Amino acid sequence: MSYIAKRSQNPWFQVIQRLSRHKLAMTSFGFLMLLSLLCFGANTIADWLNVDPYADDLFSRFALPSESHLLGTDELGRDIFTRLLLGGQVSLTFAFMAALTTSIIGTIMGVIAGYYGGRIDALIMRSADFIISLPGIMLLILIQSVDLTKLGFSEELVRSDSFSIYRLVVVLSLLGWPFAARLVRSNTLSVKHREYVQAAIGYGASHWFVMFRHIVPNVIAPVITATTLGIGGAILTESALSFLGFGINPPTPSWGNMLQNAREAMWLYPMAAVYPGLMVLMTVITINFLGDGLQEAIDPKS
Repeated sequence: MSYIAKRSQNPWFQVIQRLSRHKLAMTSFGFLMLLSLLCFGANTIADWLNVDPYADDLFSRFALPSESHLLGTDELGRDIFTRLLLGGQVSLTFAFMAALTTSIIGTIMGVIAGYYGGRIDALIMRSADFIISLPGIMLLILIQSVDLTKLGFSEELVRSDSFSIYRLVVVLSLLGWPFAARLVRSNTLSVKHREYVQAAIGYGASHWFVMFRHIVPNVIAPVITATTLGIGGAILTESALSFLGFGINPPTPSWGNMLQNAREAMWLYPMAAVYPGLMVLMTVITINFLGDGLQEAIDPKS
């Protein structure tokens, strides 16, 4: 059998083929790739425009769009365009890390619960039910408002840009894994009784080998779709927390804290709030379109 024929029978190759025929999903994918290139090239674009996105200029507050400031300036005279790109860099990085970490933890817990069953399954699922029953946004605000300097962390570390991102990723992952775990557990319960899994166990394969060699590859498809959709949810969560003042620490820009900073100047220059809000809206919508297309490609019967 030729290489092309073998590849055409590969289920993941068939998924890619079906996805490539989904026009809305591919358009969304193209938009996200372009947005990512612009956001992660923000420093280069700032140098090219000869602007400093962190420099305050109170004499240029709420300046109208010009050649040097393509979208005008904010309440401190900073360039909105380059800060939008830097904010996208932070928001996209956080959302990807949070969604990926949540899916990894949820997949591991779901496979363990579904494979072993019994008390282990009951313990994991009851823990998941308890976390799901908690008021998510209120708990996030409560955890984010804790002063970690009183727990022994240095103030320099707590105030650093990366720490605020990692802290939010950890919190969101610990509160979000039950949704992925329940999805994976239900698929694991059906896969573990199939003939090839029972044959591997009969030949003396270890439990961990069976789980990660035979079960995980067969339950990962819906997790990929859930992870894609989770990126959009993470962006909304970060934006909401930053808007309320519990997210990414200023002066590091994110779309959420740009909205929060522009709130008091809505009547002076409303576009300072419109631009980050529009970026959040467009990004989340395109991610959802891509997730829907990926779901249809993985499961055409859906």
